[in-house]
Amino acid sequence: MPTPETVLAHADATLPAAREALFDLLRIPSISARPEHARDCLRAGEWVRDYLAGLGFTAALRPTPGQPIVVAHHPGPPGYRGPHILFYGHYDVQPVDPLELWTSPPFEPQRVEGKHGPRYVARGAVDDKGQVMMFLSALRAWHEAGGGIPARITVLIEGEEEVGSINLDPFLEANKAELATDLALISDTGMWDIDTPAITTRLRGLVFTEVSVRAASRDLHSGLFGGSALNPINALCAALGKLADDQGRIALPGFYDRVKPVAAALAGEWRAMGFDEAAFLGDIGLRAPAGEQGMPGLERLWARPTADINGIWGGYTGPGAKTVIPAEAFAKVSFRLVPDQDPDAVADAFRRFLAAHLPADAKAEVRVLSGAPGIEVAADSPAIRAAREVLTEEYHRPALLVGSGGSIPVVSSLKRILGIDSLLMGFGLDDDQVHSPNEKFEERCFHHGIRAHIRLLERLGR
Repeated sequence: MPTPETVLAHADATLPAAREALFDLLRIPSISARPEHARDCLRAGEWVRDYLAGLGFTAALRPTPGQPIVVAHHPGPPGYRGPHILFYGHYDVQPVDPLELWTSPPFEPQRVEGKHGPRYVARGAVDDKGQVMMFLSALRAWHEAGGGIPARITVLIEGEEEVGSINLDPFLEANKAELATDLALISDTGMWDIDTPAITTRLRGLVFTEVSVRAASRDLHSGLFGGSALNPINALCAALGKLADDQGRIALPGFYDRVKPVAAALAGEWRAMGFDEAAFLGDIGLRAPAGEQGMPGLERLWARPTADINGIWGGYTGPGAKTVIPAEAFAKVSFRLVPDQDPDAVADAFRRFLAAHLPADAKAEVRVLSGAPGIEVAADSPAIRAAREVLTEEYHRPALLVGSGGSIPVVSSLKRILGIDSLLMGFGLDDDQVHSPNEKFEERCFHHGIRAHIRLLERLGR
C-alpha cells in the first residue's frame, strides 16, 4: 500500500510537469470581465474538465447564463467512509491593464528568479489558477503514485469569480442535491510569510454601492448660475467627507451596534505574530496608519469594519476648460463588514446618512452592486485541526490562524445554500501583486501547496 511519503516523493520528482501544466492553463486569457474573451473562458473550463477526467473524475462543463462551471466527482477508494470534500476555485482572471507596466506578456508565463528563488509571472499565477493547480497536482500525485484518490471529492471551478460570481448562487440552488458535501476546501487566500503557513478563519464581508446625486434639470453655466444653483459634486463630496470622524470611526447610524470585540485568546495570538505595520505600509510607499485610532493593526485589518470611497466623478473631465455646474454626480462607495453585521442594514444606514447630510435639492439614489456578510469559522473544528497538523508537518513550524480584510463571497454562499463550512488554506503572499501588473506566484509556495494538499487529502480521508 503506497504511503503519503511515496506520493510526496512523486510530487517532488514531477514538479516540472506540474509547472508546465499550470503554464498551459495560464496561457489561456480567460478574462471574464471582457466579452471578447468569452471563448477563452470556455477554453479554460474545457482544459480543467479534461484534466480532471484524466484523473478518473466524472467531469462536465455545465452551462450558465454567463461562463460555464466545471463540476467533477470522484467516489474515493472502495468502502470510503470519510468526509465528502468540495473543492472550489475559479479559472477566470482579472484584466491586465495597464499592459505597459508588465515586464513580460501577461499570458506568456515566465519562470524567473526572485528573492525567494524561482517564481512564476503571469496573470492568474496566484489568483487563482496557480492555487487551483496545487490541488489538481496533489490529486494527480495520488492518482499516479498513491493507488488512487484517497477521499470522496467533488470539484467546482467557476468562471465568473472576478466579476462577482453572478451566476454561482442560482447554480448552487439548482444543484443542491448533487453538490451536497461535508466540507468546502478553498485555496484562494495567503500565508503569513514565505516560511509561515496560515489558515484563514475570518473574512470581512462587503457592501459595494454606487451613489448618484441629481440636482438641476440640466448642466448649468457656472458664471450664470454659480452662487445660486446647487452643485451636486460639491454636495456629494461634502457628505462623503463626513463618512468618518477624526478618529476614523464610521459615522453611519448604528454601524457598530453588532461589531463584537475579538476574543481575548485570538487577540493574544495576533499580538504574538509581531506584525510590523510600519514595514507593511512602507512596502506600498506609506508611513502613517489610517483607520480607527487606538486599535491594533491586525484588528483594524481583519476584525474592524471600514468605509472607502472607491471612485467619484461627474461634470466635465476632458481637456481644456468647460465651466459647468453638472446636473449629476456619482461615486462608488464600499463597506467592509465583520461577522454579525447585516449588509442590507448597512446599505439602509448609508441611505439614511446621505439623506441627513445632503441639501434638500440633492436627490440621492444608492444602488447596491454586491453584498456579502462577514464570516468566522470555528478554530477548533476537525478540519481546521487537520489542516494545522499537516501544515505544521510540511513547514516544521506551527500554522497560524489569521483573518483576511478581503471578502470571498462564495464562502457565505456555500454556508447559506449548501450548509457547509469552508477550510481556507491558501499559499499566496502579500507581494504577489494580485490584480496588478506582474502578478506572480513563488515556486516554493506552489511546491509546498501541492505537498500540503497531498497530506491533507490523506488526513481528511483517514
